[in-house]
Amino acid sequence: MKKKLLGAVLSVAMVATLLAGCGGTAATTEAPAAPAATEEAAPAATEEAAPAAEETAEEAPAAPAGGMKVGVAMPTKDLQRWNQDGSNMEEQLKAAGYEVDLQYASNDVQTQVSQIENMINNGCGVLVIASIEGDSLGTVLATAKEKNIPVIAYDRLIMNTDAVSYYATFDNYMVGTKQGEYIRDQLKLDTEAGPFNLEITTGDPGDNNARYFYQGAIDVLQPYIDEGKLVVKSGQIDFDTVATASWSSENAQSRAENIVSSTYADGSNIDAWLCSNDSTAQGVVAALDANYNGEWPIITGQDCDVVSVQNMIAGKQSMSIFKDTRTLASQVVKMVGQILSGETVDVNDTKTYDNGTGVIPSYLCEPVFADINNYKELLIDSGYYTEDDLK
Repeated sequence: MKKKLLGAVLSVAMVATLLAGCGGTAATTEAPAAPAATEEAAPAATEEAAPAAEETAEEAPAAPAGGMKVGVAMPTKDLQRWNQDGSNMEEQLKAAGYEVDLQYASNDVQTQVSQIENMINNGCGVLVIASIEGDSLGTVLATAKEKNIPVIAYDRLIMNTDAVSYYATFDNYMVGTKQGEYIRDQLKLDTEAGPFNLEITTGDPGDNNARYFYQGAIDVLQPYIDEGKLVVKSGQIDFDTVATASWSSENAQSRAENIVSSTYADGSNIDAWLCSNDSTAQGVVAALDANYNGEWPIITGQDCDVVSVQNMIAGKQSMSIFKDTRTLASQVVKMVGQILSGETVDVNDTKTYDNGTGVIPSYLCEPVFADINNYKELLIDSGYYTEDDLK
């Protein structure tokens, strides 16, 4: 029995070392420390990416007491991206030899808490959690820590608990930076006099990532707002005002409809609408389709959902940040293998993401953007979608 167990562990370690991390060298960003949940102000951020991955990886804790079973908690099936994240994770973990308990919580916090409790009680050796609300898991994760079960926060940082061992995500500040740069470049803000009208829709205030997306974009665009080249005609610019509960398309649409009817009824154009992700972009597109008669604006997004790529092809959404979840899943599978074998866990950022109890060792993958000019190369040629998927 001991020989079989040793063989299994060695097999897992070999698989883990063969799994590729995030493609290329993932850029790290000296982005702001993540704000505690009680803070209202968005974090201050630097303008340039930090040096590439740090040479010294964080030393892993001793191998957990649990077995070769991995719990994967996803927030919902309502958004395409979480279905893809969950299925990619499950497929790669099973291929690496693990038993997987994959659960979706229908965007209900208590359901997610119960699912994690069951994972803890059913012998999971590692938990991978994409939280619904970053502040809602402290109690249940305290139990995981008592049982020496490491936790990897997946794409959303889990706040105000010292039970989080690692964080794996894309560079969230860079996501916003690329969205802001796209608007800057498309409007030729460095050479055109303007003024251009801009509106802003960002994400859920309970999702720590939303502030990074927002701040990355605002840090690019704020100088042009200050100069008067960009005008937020509605006056709605601070994070709390432009946030969208639950990243809901319906909430984004309702607010956009109010902005269009109250601010642009005079026939003036909206030149750009900064949307932090595709579900909010889809809500804005629906609002403009129903109520707006001006020239179509530049609209940003994130996740390259099928509907948004179709809108991109139709000229209704200008770009979407592409975060290849297959790549992120590969990195997490590698980290799981390193944890379970007691190896040093790969991280490339040990400065940025403070969850209120300290900085969480993180692995940041680099996002890219897709638009009408390169979506075929990024999304179809890579096998992420087929042509038929986008019809």
